[in-house]
Amino acid sequence: MTQTSLTPIRFENAVWEGHLTSETALRVEVLYLGEPLPDVELTPDEDGWDLRIPVPLSVMSEGVHCILIRDVATNQKLGDFTIIAGSPAADDLRAEVALLHAELDMLKRAFRRSQSS
Repeated sequence: MTQTSLTPIRFENAVWEGHLTSETALRVEVLYLGEPLPDVELTPDEDGWDLRIPVPLSVMSEGVHCILIRDVATNQKLGDFTIIAGSPAADDLRAEVALLHAELDMLKRAFRRSQSS
């Protein structure tokens, strides 16, 4: 069995694109601040799936913004990307902390769901 992998392709014109390889069909969810982003497209390709994520204008603002990509069925993190806008800061750890916060929120939701079942 092959591990699912996500390869970033490009990010331009507020659209992030990547390529997913997996032996099974996936249900992908893209989260920003714990909420799913709309209009995410996952289309079959000859060797996997093409993932297209339109980034909302609200994300294109001052600060550090982390987008988390996960497989809904397994709750597995497939990847992420960070957008930093505004004044640049050398050795800025805000992006890493924001990503850890997003992942922790995802784990907390999964734990709560497993406790309520």
